[in-house]
Amino acid sequence: MGRQGESSPHGRAPASGSTAVRKPSAAVYRRRRLFLGGAVLLIIALVSSFAVAGAFSGRSEQASSTAATASAEPTAAASPSASAPAPMPTPSATPGCNQNLVTVSASTDKAAYGPGENPMLTLKVTNGGTMPCEVNIGTSQMEFLVTSGADRIFSSRDCQAKSEDLVKVIAPGASETANFPWSRTRSVEGCQPIEAKPGGGGAYYIFTAKLGSKASPKAVFQLN
Repeated sequence: MGRQGESSPHGRAPASGSTAVRKPSAAVYRRRRLFLGGAVLLIIALVSSFAVAGAFSGRSEQASSTAATASAEPTAAASPSASAPAPMPTPSATPGCNQNLVTVSASTDKAAYGPGENPMLTLKVTNGGTMPCEVNIGTSQMEFLVTSGADRIFSSRDCQAKSEDLVKVIAPGASETANFPWSRTRSVEGCQPIEAKPGGGGAYYIFTAKLGSKASPKAVFQLN
């Protein structure tokens, strides 16, 4: 047991109530620097990974939005109402059609025919109005009539095998025609046999074209 007032081995007594502080060694400093450096690298890596993830996330959303737009555009473009022009309407009869302006005319291919030449009789229907008109131009309505004075020479109805309806819409100013080659023979109603033939020698004949209740002006021609 030491005595009071005895000095320490170093010749100085420690102060009462104080604690000795030791400085960290060089090894401790190195360990702390390594730890701090690793933490900083870890933080930089985390920040970089979040930035990259955010960039890819944004690109993905943009790509999906573009894909949706691209898939919607062809559907709209393929719609006939959006891209295809409306077809031109065909003429159709209207309530404003004036049937009185639908006329019938008669003509022959020649004014005079020599022996053995057969006349070609032509019936023409014309819409002289400003509206399309629906007209029955079938054989049920047509008649090619040849007369000479009061003498009824020939009618296409006398020996007609069958008659048919043919309804057409005639545009304003347009015409429909029908031709009938006449073989210079006579006919009677009911298609009874007849031996008499039209005379030649420069006689004149009248051709009248009829369509329903409409009759054409007379077309005069000569048979030699």
